[in-house]
Amino acid sequence: MPEAANGTAAQIERWRARTDATLLHALDTVADGVPHLHAAMRHAVLLGGKRMRPLLVHATARAFNAPEGAADAAAAAVELVHAYSLVHDDLPAMDDDALRRGQPTVHVAFDEATAILAGDALQTLAFALLAEASTLTAEVRLAMVTTLARASGAHGMCGGQALDLAATGGGAIDLAALERLHAMKTGALLRASVALGALAAGVDDATRVRLDNFADALGLAFQIRDDLLDIESDSATLGKTAGKDVAQDKATFPALIGIEASRARLDALALRMDEALAPFGDRVAALAALGRRAIERDH
Repeated sequence: MPEAANGTAAQIERWRARTDATLLHALDTVADGVPHLHAAMRHAVLLGGKRMRPLLVHATARAFNAPEGAADAAAAAVELVHAYSLVHDDLPAMDDDALRRGQPTVHVAFDEATAILAGDALQTLAFALLAEASTLTAEVRLAMVTTLARASGAHGMCGGQALDLAATGGGAIDLAALERLHAMKTGALLRASVALGALAAGVDDATRVRLDNFADALGLAFQIRDDLLDIESDSATLGKTAGKDVAQDKATFPALIGIEASRARLDALALRMDEALAPFGDRVAALAALGRRAIERDH
């Protein structure tokens, strides 16, 4: 591995460790509550994961010279929202899955009611973290809360999940509708991650727009890769049940346009990400590496 790439990988791992420490501290702040609820929250958050969203927050913030620590609350908050969404997605009323990150899902390890409440509590903890982030100005905190709320709600992740459920089981959907579904369900939170990092750094409008173009392509690429992995990988590698999309007749890119066309779309999105970041040069090496990771990952 070239020295520069090696250094980027090491920096990404430092951000991962920083995120894990921030998440652990955040969960400790509610440890004096209900013990079995706190245990379920920890199960949902601390048993691994790619940490793609907080890594995007940190990589964006540091690329544009955010002060040390300015991205910590946002990075942890977006991961808490992501963790809550997985807890709820895995419920029998949603995707009905028993395996997540190689471990029993929260409703299996505990029970359905506890899983619902754990997800709710993780979401509210995320917004408390942002609202109380003492390293940020009130204006930036408000902008971050607004950004994360919009990405998580009816026009973002929750709306996308509703569309996904409606399209499951053979519901009619075309390519434009599928792209909208995943831009909301998966893409919105990834775009928010980059936007949160940009807010931490106080970037100008032109930079923000270019970063959003990168994040928009990344979100779609991430989902297409997920769809392909569901077909091509196995449960042990994925850490979740492989083949679920086909078994449940989910709306996916391979199902709609085929495997080869899906791979070609990934290549086009990779080019779009590179073009969006090109003017920033080496300062965005970590962001570019995370984009490649989204396309090349095996889980």
